[in-house]
Amino acid sequence: MILRVLFFYVFFCCSFSNLRAQLVTMKKLFRIYLLALFLLPTSLLKANEGSDFYPIEGRWDLTVNYEGRLVASWLEVRHTGINGYNGHFVWEGGSARPISKVEFNKGKVTFHIPAQWEITDKELIFDGILSEGKLIGTIVNTNGKSYTFVGERAPKLWRDKAPKWGKPIQLFNGKDLTGWQALGNNNQWVVENGVLKSPRSGVNIRTVNTFNDFKLHIEFKYPKGSNSGVYLRGRYEIQIEDNKGLEPMSLYLGGIYGFIDPWLNMAKDPGEWQSFDVELVGRMVTVVANGTTVIYKQEIPGVTGGALDSKEGTPGPIMMQGDHGPIEYRNIMLTPAIYSK
Repeated sequence: MILRVLFFYVFFCCSFSNLRAQLVTMKKLFRIYLLALFLLPTSLLKANEGSDFYPIEGRWDLTVNYEGRLVASWLEVRHTGINGYNGHFVWEGGSARPISKVEFNKGKVTFHIPAQWEITDKELIFDGILSEGKLIGTIVNTNGKSYTFVGERAPKLWRDKAPKWGKPIQLFNGKDLTGWQALGNNNQWVVENGVLKSPRSGVNIRTVNTFNDFKLHIEFKYPKGSNSGVYLRGRYEIQIEDNKGLEPMSLYLGGIYGFIDPWLNMAKDPGEWQSFDVELVGRMVTVVANGTTVIYKQEIPGVTGGALDSKEGTPGPIMMQGDHGPIEYRNIMLTPAIYSK
């Protein structure tokens, strides 16, 4: 605004004064400009310094040493006002939840949030140190146990070219578990009459192969009250749940769990076959549930609870949840994206 006023004032002077008067005027205006810069609030100038002024701001992929295994977690921090921060956090399970206040001072970041699914009044406590572009620290869970973590900045996953699509790949042959791997010792997954079934709660299952960008067609059926999910690249869950008639939410059928609400809840009655048609390019996802587009080219911010890992910059498998109730799948087809060099 200051520069705009000065410009029009100079233009007026130049139109109606001689050159000597113009130079005198310019000197006066330059002095006024310097004074204005001096009087501007320091906070406004600092706000334009970008990530150097807000080094903790952004998205972080966390790897947590949890009960002897490495699990995925995720953190997003945003500045609010001059010195405040808030954000979102994904623990090893559950959905993304808001952080009302993140403390950041001299490289140390801390926050605490209430329990999500645990029945307790204790809070999860996060303590980290930002050093050389990485986050290192501990998370004290609501059960009082402490876990160490390492965090790196999440990749943008931006694609500067539109993909071409390759030949469809049949991920499930309808005969056996060739190309699939159960994620545990007590495998309950079986193949019957061309259908991949999990007759009871047990372990998850994933493809042996990994994929980057793709289109996916998958059909599923659940009994009354059951729950499952399809993980894209093993990191981003599309929710499957018996919730016909409920408001469309990210925790219900067709949502990206905890992140993106579907526009409509297209869930059918339990016992009916249903379908997803999905396109994932970078972070941008489109979901068609039972023939209706419910998410269109929306950005997935980060990994969802239960992700295989937090290595977002690498290809990942298709994973189906088998630990939340009975579920059946069939006709699983993936079309990989191809990028010209």
